[in-house]
Amino acid sequence: MFVATGSAVAATTTTSTTANSTSSSAVPSECTNKQSPPAAEDDAEQPAPGTAAPKPLPVPADPVGGDQLGKCGFVLPPDAATAPPSEVNAASWVLADLDTGAVLAAKDPHARQRPAALIKVLLAMVALQDLKPSTPVLITQEDVDAAKGYSAVGVQAGAKFTVTQLVQAMLLKPGNDVPHALARALGGIPKTLDTMNAAAKQMGALDTRVATPGGLDGPGMSTSAYDIAVIYRHAMQLPAFAEAAAVKSVSLGGILVKNADQLMTTYTGAINGITSNTTDAHFTNLSSAAKGGHRLVAVLLRGEQQQYAMYRQSSKLLDYGFTLTAANAHQVGTLVDQAPPVKPSVSSTASSTDSADPTTVQTAADKSPMYQAFGNVGMPLTILAGLVVLAALAMYLRKRRARAARARRLAAQANN
Repeated sequence: MFVATGSAVAATTTTSTTANSTSSSAVPSECTNKQSPPAAEDDAEQPAPGTAAPKPLPVPADPVGGDQLGKCGFVLPPDAATAPPSEVNAASWVLADLDTGAVLAAKDPHARQRPAALIKVLLAMVALQDLKPSTPVLITQEDVDAAKGYSAVGVQAGAKFTVTQLVQAMLLKPGNDVPHALARALGGIPKTLDTMNAAAKQMGALDTRVATPGGLDGPGMSTSAYDIAVIYRHAMQLPAFAEAAAVKSVSLGGILVKNADQLMTTYTGAINGITSNTTDAHFTNLSSAAKGGHRLVAVLLRGEQQQYAMYRQSSKLLDYGFTLTAANAHQVGTLVDQAPPVKPSVSSTASSTDSADPTTVQTAADKSPMYQAFGNVGMPLTILAGLVVLAALAMYLRKRRARAARARRLAAQANN
């Protein structure tokens, strides 16, 4: 069993000090970034004039995926034989099995960070589900301009490509022109964001709020390493997405788009490798690979590349994951298949109970005007009395008819 020592001890604690703290009194009472990502470093997340900044997303009462995933530091199997690789400097990461959904290990998995281009996995899912793969999309100047000052795939205005081609290119190379074109095809930016956010919520990615379709920083942009792993696992279960993600290159009007992530050429069994960055997100990475009958995904958020490139960090993390699976180490959580049920409030529980409880129903009946007039004893007696009256009336009418018939017979005899 791995026993944390030295610097690793600090990493496994459930709280962390601020960058400039000098005493234990500065330790926060709960996880850093439990509600919101770290403070923005530029003005990209400033809300539009006249609008307010979005409020933080609600934090679920129970951590999605299991109680252990609510921890702030390392979340490791109790029977892990080794420590996580020291090369990994990402603030948050998750290592999981794509097929079983088992979370093998993590660090601050539900900390809210920014996704950068990793959010395009969610956009690709939405595009492939809501549009026909063969639907042609005309590239406009607006799409081209959306990438000015940012990375771009390089499509030209006036060109036309299928949804499948654009999704393939988007997964191969970070860029904001292609996501903008797909968002237009989906009905526009606002509608696309609503669709993406609804899809994330349905999957159980409750730390995620998309502010831009391609991953640029924007007001309220939020996700977590856990959420990206959940979204990617759902995406890989869609044949159209899995096929698009397996493509090594695609030609768009003479532009050959390739995956430049070095994981794809240096790691045996690599399936996908996506590295991206923005000023506020820092570096993010999603990598997946297959080995020994297992397919693993590693998601790293808010990483730095000064010492180790992101593909090297993810390579080490994948190696660690395959070591854990080979040793049959216990999982620390689960990638959910759908959003967990919302716990009813006390008032709603009482309301639903009232409507189903026979005692409550009887109490309501006892308070009815009928009950208040006759009571639960007087009512039967009143009904019985009514029946007696009806019987007496019937006998009276019967006797009256008999007397009339007798009188008629006597009159007839007298006339004869």
